[in-house]
Amino acid sequence: MLLNECMNNFWNTLPKPFFVLAPMANVTDAAFRRMIAKYGKPDVMYTEFVSADGLFARQNIDEDGQPRADHPLMRDLLFTEGERPIVAQFFTSNPANMEKAAALAARLGFDGIDINMGCPDKTIEKQQAGAKLILNPELATELIAAAKRGAGGLPVSVKTRLGYNKDVLEEWLPALLAAEPAAIILHARTRKEMSKVPARWERIARAALIRNEMKSKTLIIGNGDALDPADARAKAAMSNADGVMLGRAIFGTPWLFNEGADPDLAERLRIMVEHTKLFEELLGDIKSFAIMKKHFKAYCENFPGAKELRMQLMETHNAAEVEALVKSFIASTIIH
Repeated sequence: MLLNECMNNFWNTLPKPFFVLAPMANVTDAAFRRMIAKYGKPDVMYTEFVSADGLFARQNIDEDGQPRADHPLMRDLLFTEGERPIVAQFFTSNPANMEKAAALAARLGFDGIDINMGCPDKTIEKQQAGAKLILNPELATELIAAAKRGAGGLPVSVKTRLGYNKDVLEEWLPALLAAEPAAIILHARTRKEMSKVPARWERIARAALIRNEMKSKTLIIGNGDALDPADARAKAAMSNADGVMLGRAIFGTPWLFNEGADPDLAERLRIMVEHTKLFEELLGDIKSFAIMKKHFKAYCENFPGAKELRMQLMETHNAAEVEALVKSFIASTIIH
């Protein structure tokens, strides 16, 4: 299903500053995104990053050259209407596979395509993808062009960093802007810095100036250390960013983007159980239940008995065990 023309430029219809959910591997999967969409939807949602090379590896495609419907990577591209606008993020260093992945996203009905040019994972970098593309601007721009060819008119964006070993924003950003992506999400750290230093939002401000000096229409979205929507709004104001992407702040708070939400402890734990059941339903046959345990740590913080409950949750193996544990905790700790 292709989207109608009025949806093709969704980035330009958003109020400013807008908020975007960051793509995080083994975090923002189909289950967690549905929870976020239900309890506090941001302006834009992203899938986890998906390997374009994996999707179109010879052993994974059908007779029509498309990824098999039962291919696990296709599960990463599950979404619901309630998540719109939603962007499919891919990583690759192969323009042909990027073009095919973008065409697949368009066929599946996504609202946009994003290319990961910032991931520091060594496995990704060995493929010359992710942050390694910062060292190869020519290939980076080829990937943008390839994505546009496959996208069928859907907007193509890029998520990247200030640089690889050092800040090269003054050279890197103009190269990307020349390729005319719809938006650039800029993590305000270098690849070398990972997340070990504070994000430098003054460099987001510089990025906005460079964009304006080039008379580019590309949106600049800042990323790094935004604590909540109020903090994101302040960071956007000081940097002149069009929007802010939030990532780590979403852990344990699927209601983060609903600024009026303040669930009590019992409701918070019930939401955790709901999340666990949904994970098991949608992904339990292909993903380890251990993935949920990082969420348990985030849900179970800053209340009496949190440490003990968290330790017990680490020993669970399925949603039924989690639900029984939470019911017992609520009955014995919260009610009495």
